[in-house]
Amino acid sequence: MGSRFKVKTSAIMMAALVLSGCSNNSSSSSEESETDTTLQALISDANLTGDPSTNRDLPDITDLKAQLGMKLFYTKGLGGDEDSACVTCHHPMLGGGDDLSLPVGVNAVDEDLLGLGRVHDGDGAPNVPRNAPTVFNLGLWDQVLFHDSRVESIGKESGVNGASSGIRTPDSAFGTADTNVQTGQTLAAAQARFPVTSNEEMRGNTFEAGNDNDAVRSALAARLQGDADWLTEFQTGFSSTADATTLITYDNIAEALGEYERSMVFTDTPWGDYVSGDSSALTEEQKQGAILFLTSREDGGAGCSGCHSSDFFTDESHHVVAFPLAGNGKGNINDEAGNDDFGRERETGDAADRYKFRTPTLLNISATAPYGHTGSYQTLEDVVRHYTGPRNRVTEYFDDNGGWCQLTQFSTIAGCAALYPDARTNSLLAISKLESDRLAGESEEFAEDLTLSDDQVNQLVAFLEALTDPCVEDRACLDAWIPDTSDAGPDGLQLNARDSDGELL
Repeated sequence: MGSRFKVKTSAIMMAALVLSGCSNNSSSSSEESETDTTLQALISDANLTGDPSTNRDLPDITDLKAQLGMKLFYTKGLGGDEDSACVTCHHPMLGGGDDLSLPVGVNAVDEDLLGLGRVHDGDGAPNVPRNAPTVFNLGLWDQVLFHDSRVESIGKESGVNGASSGIRTPDSAFGTADTNVQTGQTLAAAQARFPVTSNEEMRGNTFEAGNDNDAVRSALAARLQGDADWLTEFQTGFSSTADATTLITYDNIAEALGEYERSMVFTDTPWGDYVSGDSSALTEEQKQGAILFLTSREDGGAGCSGCHSSDFFTDESHHVVAFPLAGNGKGNINDEAGNDDFGRERETGDAADRYKFRTPTLLNISATAPYGHTGSYQTLEDVVRHYTGPRNRVTEYFDDNGGWCQLTQFSTIAGCAALYPDARTNSLLAISKLESDRLAGESEEFAEDLTLSDDQVNQLVAFLEALTDPCVEDRACLDAWIPDTSDAGPDGLQLNARDSDGELL
């Protein structure tokens, strides 16, 4: 268990839901008591403990294998052209992501500049089609990883991060375990096999050109095998005296990367403290937001927990939410060059899954903007208001607010408005799919637009902010997950990230 872990704990009283719009934090003690009673009943009904990391076998960052994984995570030696690393898109100080709507992987103007200000050396526009999801709490996922769940546990056992049964990956047919993912490996380790094979993220266009994913991984392992310092690191990390050829394999690289990622457990939130019994851990506004969040729409609430369920705040399933599209798109089901993104359908081949994406966890959500599979919304308020009328919100997004050009990342790109001419059309196709699913009774979670007052929007946003572990916004607290920035790493290729002002992250 990680050293930062700690254990946390239908009679919904709608009269106390306080959907009156009051967001004043200075309520009387009797009013606060009534609110607490209502909220505690909802917590009990949902069987929430406040901490999804309880009773899980997760590594500590001080573990030798996690330490090796950190060095691998930060080396550009795993980039085909040695200009990108795993951390390029997933830095702890950037919410476990990259602070961008869409990542700039390979071929950046400044390969060590992360976050806003990182641009591609072509037209400046990002080259990766989907937003970089946070790696925080990666070890708490049991069923699926990636926006489209293309890495998926076959058995979906609870509490083991995919380690109890086979794992399907893009290298195997849908529903079929990848035989190259060793028995007992986790979803985190399986996921670590793929960014290095993506031309846009880490591979580039010339490294092992024309060869398959296995050839790419073998070539990267061979690169590290030739470095005596890496051999020492692997012997330490795996407590082995084996030689480089035996020890430095991509299977072991992926396992170490996965253990580093699984050590990033950040679940000590104000919400968790409240669930554990500290009624002062939340403001009155946050408590009202929690009641809205946990109360079903049928009972007058917002019904958010229908999808963002459990202590991990996700059902690990897939839904059409129809956020606006930004970027080039991942491609259609039979057209990798297409500029739409069919989401889960690209994996299942089922048209019913078109525009469905994985429900993200909401833990640490205030630190992981921008939001959505293309990072099209920059604030939590934007996200909450989307559900009050998806068609109207998407139309406003493009027609009144400038589409993707309103996003901070795109604001300085010349010719921004001409970058993605089909984005509006494709976004409205997703809206139409949402609406058709509603008519067919296939979208219970979004059966109708949500009605919220401005105060209620603020309450929900305040509650969402209470789901963030303060550690993820504190450089000193995150220090253990960031290697010494005065060092160059085992191969001299450690990415010591800087922001646009030249300051070390």
